[in-house]
Amino acid sequence: MTTGYEKKLELQGVGFRMSMQGKKLVMALGFSHPVEMETPEELTVKVEDNNILSISGIDKQKVGQLAAVIRGLKKVEPYKGKGFRYQGEIVRRKVGKKAGTAK
Repeated sequence: MTTGYEKKLELQGVGFRMSMQGKKLVMALGFSHPVEMETPEELTVKVEDNNILSISGIDKQKVGQLAAVIRGLKKVEPYKGKGFRYQGEIVRRKVGKKAGTAK
């Protein structure tokens, strides 16, 4: 095994950001505080363009588990499409409320 496994997550939404501070992933996800997460030693985590997260390593289960945990912090909501999604994932959008008719 020479290549390993890789998962990419996209973060969409106004004001949502990610950055690496050493081995710590810091995310601004619209909460009142930034969310910080330590990355495991055996995995490589990179942030590209403030909204694409690349997780790679030789253990497929650990790569997928970390991607699922990060995605669970802010799942994609169906109305505006904000949150984490796997790269290439298609999110089904819903129609919001309509304005009532004036009487």
